[in-house]
Amino acid sequence: MAGGKIRKEKPSRGGAAGSSNHYQGGIQFHKSKGQHILKNPLLVDSIIQKAGINSTDVILEIGPGTGNLTKKLLEAGKSVVAVELDPRMVLELQRRFQGTPHSNRLKVIQGDVLKCDLPYFDICVANIPYQISSPLTFKLLNHRPVFRCAVIMFQREFAMRLVAQPGDTLYCRLSVNTQLLARVSHLLKVGKKKIQTPAKEWDGLVRICFTRKNKAIGAIFKQKRVLSILEKNYKTLQALQTSQGNGNQLVADASVLGDADELTMETDENDDGDDDDDDMEMDDGEANGSDFKEKVLGVLRQGKYEEKRSSKLAQADFMHLLSLFNQAGIHFS
Repeated sequence: MAGGKIRKEKPSRGGAAGSSNHYQGGIQFHKSKGQHILKNPLLVDSIIQKAGINSTDVILEIGPGTGNLTKKLLEAGKSVVAVELDPRMVLELQRRFQGTPHSNRLKVIQGDVLKCDLPYFDICVANIPYQISSPLTFKLLNHRPVFRCAVIMFQREFAMRLVAQPGDTLYCRLSVNTQLLARVSHLLKVGKKKIQTPAKEWDGLVRICFTRKNKAIGAIFKQKRVLSILEKNYKTLQALQTSQGNGNQLVADASVLGDADELTMETDENDDGDDDDDDMEMDDGEANGSDFKEKVLGVLRQGKYEEKRSSKLAQADFMHLLSLFNQAGIHFS
């Protein structure tokens, strides 16, 4: 099992509903009920990697929300059984995957996971409210047949109790009982900033992709001015990382990076993608910038986005694309 850092939300003064809720896809999330969004694709990819999913695995997902993690689980495993209490989320999940290749491999159970009879599964992945941490932990530990592993996002203090050793301040009955029945590890620390995608990064990518929404994304990223500003950002960050050795923190400092507004063209809503922008593309034979161009196109090929068009991509696709660029050290703000 694993724990992340999800802080319990304090009730807002005066009980104003708007101050404690947030939205995704038009759905209102209630932080007071422990609902939180896994929007950052890097975090989602980390969870998939840590879970060690095989293509033959049946995965139990608890608290799927709108399905950002569900999509990745379906791509990695054999099938997913998602248990969701909120009927609005159930409808969103069904709508999101209806008619897709994944639809016949996803089963959604609406109900309280503490009261449901859980089906057979190999791996459990859970993003849960703080209030059910303890009862859910022991329900999973007592589940039969025994499953291989669970990756669960807990509030940090609860996670630290699970892994505490004799002599530690947090060592308690929960520690002893959990470690009797399972091997427990703390896999990663998740702060609030990792739960949502950085707004400027997101806006920078989407601005570029929608300059010609019906043109192949690969062609858009071959444009000289797109490559120019992205390479400038890349080299700036590389230089700062070399001199200061703290690249992750530097990315948050947008003042050192180029602004994606410089890339914005008038969007042609009726663009069919057949216009000739060759004069705006970097020649493959140009020595200057050719290596960086190949790096950018390599990212697109990795995610199979080179021939796709922005008008056909979902929000999750843009998040995945942004995560691939970031992993390659390429940033948009």
